[in-house]
Amino acid sequence: MTDTTEPSTPSIRRFHPSDAGVRLVCFPHAGGAASYFFPVSRQLSGVADVLAVQYPGRQERRKEPLVASVDELADTLAEELLQWADRPLAFFGHSMGSLVGFEVARRLERKDIRLVSFFASGRAAPSLSRDEGVHRRDDAGLLRKVKELGGTSGGLLDDPDVVEMLLPAIRNDYRAVETYKLTPGEPLNCPLVVLTGDADPMVTVEEAKGWQDFSTGEFELHTYTGGHFYLDVHAASVLGTISARLGA
Repeated sequence: MTDTTEPSTPSIRRFHPSDAGVRLVCFPHAGGAASYFFPVSRQLSGVADVLAVQYPGRQERRKEPLVASVDELADTLAEELLQWADRPLAFFGHSMGSLVGFEVARRLERKDIRLVSFFASGRAAPSLSRDEGVHRRDDAGLLRKVKELGGTSGGLLDDPDVVEMLLPAIRNDYRAVETYKLTPGEPLNCPLVVLTGDADPMVTVEEAKGWQDFSTGEFELHTYTGGHFYLDVHAASVLGTISARLGA
């Protein structure tokens, strides 16, 4: 029988509770929300109990204060995830989510909780963060950047009311990522699977390879055709990679 009880953790959404032996925690991109991982949760429910992270300031948490930095967000999420660590944990992060997931994983390892796998997608290694000043652009410039990268469905960003609602969280997330500074420390001690698009303007393949310095575990690099949201086109392959790793 599937366990439907849940700890009281405001950042975690569990769309399809599963009694699978591992929990997969999914961290969204800048401006993203937990709902982005609803299809992932459904399709992987037989492999993992999927937990999707909902950052403050979006969807049903829209009225909550935004978090100022990656480190502050990671502190909060690490404490919440301690309540979900009754099963082995794996992480999947895309873009900003890779960085947040990395910092959360560091904090959990200090508490002797080691991931069974960390999937880092669409992000350069933590030591290679760059400030392109996106968060300092005016609204039109910020919106133009988001549209260039894709990842927002339909014509949502053509609706002024939707844009007004989304832009504060998007700007905040870009600020958190662009002002992130890596704190020296020990590498992770878990298998690290890095996924990237070969035409991603946010990260080169070489920058993605830099992740291999951040874990003592087995390292894999998977390169797909496409840009920053290559995973929307190659969802079946990406989910297959995750399933194979977690199943093993």
